[in-house]
Amino acid sequence: MNLLQHMRYFVTVAQERHFGRAAERLHMAQPALSQQIRRLEAELGVALFVRTTRRVDLTVAGTAYLERARAILASVDEAARHARRTAAGAVGHLSIGCVGSVTYSLLPALSRRLSEELPGVDCAFRGEMLVSEQVEALRDGSIDLALLRPPVADGSLTTALLRRDRLVAAVPTRHRLAERSRVEVADLRDTDLIVHSADRRSTMFDVVQRLCRDAGFEPSIRHEVGETSTLITLVAGGLGVAVVPDPVSALALEGVVYRPLVQPATSVDLAVAYRDDRDEPHVHRALEVIRELIGR
Repeated sequence: MNLLQHMRYFVTVAQERHFGRAAERLHMAQPALSQQIRRLEAELGVALFVRTTRRVDLTVAGTAYLERARAILASVDEAARHARRTAAGAVGHLSIGCVGSVTYSLLPALSRRLSEELPGVDCAFRGEMLVSEQVEALRDGSIDLALLRPPVADGSLTTALLRRDRLVAAVPTRHRLAERSRVEVADLRDTDLIVHSADRRSTMFDVVQRLCRDAGFEPSIRHEVGETSTLITLVAGGLGVAVVPDPVSALALEGVVYRPLVQPATSVDLAVAYRDDRDEPHVHRALEVIRELIGR
């Protein structure tokens, strides 16, 4: 019989002050319980109880032992509960990196859902991350999950498609294209464009460049920026037009209108990425929540 089990027997007898009632609670025979308590006393080298024919009382040593025994058993029980919650993915720390369009359109709903579904998981978010930054952060472990725009050229990462977002044109309200109900890619010829930075290996920079070249012209890039909020702010200032995923339209600023980009119909993928060696339960629980919310 281990010491923890002896402690549990001792605490039960101390609570009942009677071997018979304690034995009933423990679903064991009274003589067997009495024998286990005597073994505990022998192991400790002290008397824990003063016994009479009607009841038992704690000795001074027993009173001192009871306080510590209760604390130890409570700690052991809490450790067991914590282990079960961890195995179920209910506790842990989670850091999620998000591209700009997710930061403004999905992050509020996602943070609420994770808080509701995984209240014991400490969630942190890093917004306005370019894909190259997210990949590096996944590699070094500074984020656990990434909501990004593929492709991702890293064999150590798993990428799962969540959905496809159509592209729209963010247009200054005084621009000629603002009067259109929709914008064709060819309409961007000779139009100043604001794009995400090529130096920081932005996925959207490659998308815009490919769209324009497929339409037969080179994009006229006026500004390159690192953050989606800055990009839309420059559009609002009348400095150019931007091609962005539709969720960015949640970032409503005075001076900007959003128009569907058509001919050809255009869209970009949104995916969740994580390292192949991440097998923590809370990471996979969070993945389930993300798929339910975004991939529905």
